[in-house]
Amino acid sequence: MATFTDDFNRLDSTDLGPGWVQVSGFWSIASQQLSPGSDGGTIILRAAGAMDSGDHSAQVTIAATTAASHGVWCRGNSNISSGYLWRNDGASWDLFSVVSGTFTVIGSYAAAAAPGDVAKVQAVGSTIKAFVNGIERVSVVNTAVVSGASVGLRSTSSAAIRFDDFAAADVTAGVALGVAAETDGAQSLTGSKAAALSVTLEAGGAQPLLGAKTSLLLTATAAEAAQALTASTSHSLTTAENSETAQPLTGTKTTILGVAVETSTARPLTAAGGDGIDRVTAGTPHSLWTARRPRTPAWSAGTPRT
Repeated sequence: MATFTDDFNRLDSTDLGPGWVQVSGFWSIASQQLSPGSDGGTIILRAAGAMDSGDHSAQVTIAATTAASHGVWCRGNSNISSGYLWRNDGASWDLFSVVSGTFTVIGSYAAAAAPGDVAKVQAVGSTIKAFVNGIERVSVVNTAVVSGASVGLRSTSSAAIRFDDFAAADVTAGVALGVAAETDGAQSLTGSKAAALSVTLEAGGAQPLLGAKTSLLLTATAAEAAQALTASTSHSLTTAENSETAQPLTGTKTTILGVAVETSTARPLTAAGGDGIDRVTAGTPHSLWTARRPRTPAWSAGTPRT
């Protein structure tokens, strides 16, 4: 795969070195940049070495610009009578197909060139693309030029135009790839990178979080510990069973008594009687009283009782 670069960082000279062929006009190194001179008219410069195939790209930085035709070309022959040219004229960028010296516009991007713009043209098969500062501005399918291995510059000879950092390289046509399984290791980032990625299987390691993260959580089971009370609390109580303790009486208590069984004490007799009971002296204990059977009279019927 062929490549060619030149940053023009050398002493001022009309001799560009062995890497270049001045097809027309007078080119020179001025203040470490490439100058197309100031003679007027259109002049052409090409790299001395050819690319390995017709599928390649070429680019250049426009260090200074003016409203005049100047740009970069690829897939050309030795004198740019054929090839593809991407150039600015102070009003727009235009992509040309060139066949036997006939220029045909096949795509445009409306913008004037600005100092520092990087212009790039690329031909791969029948797909021709043009870029400004790495951004694709034109992409067309064109078969006007199918071969050519020369790259270079075409410009109006003006002192107001300067070029810098030329680069060219072959482009290897890609092939359709199946879905790949990719394992990536963590890489330290030194800048920002944006790229469209194809579907891939990625295995990544956990990365430390440098900020806050918010996530939806599933329903959790709460476990609460008793908390010490720092204030009074009120609570409604259910009906309680009443338990009373007897209280001492400090006054008179009246109660209704039931029917009692009466016990009488025998009283001493004060007169004589004929009841057959021995007489005791009043005051004699009750237990000494003796009851006797009635005595049988000692008299018979008809006998007067004394």
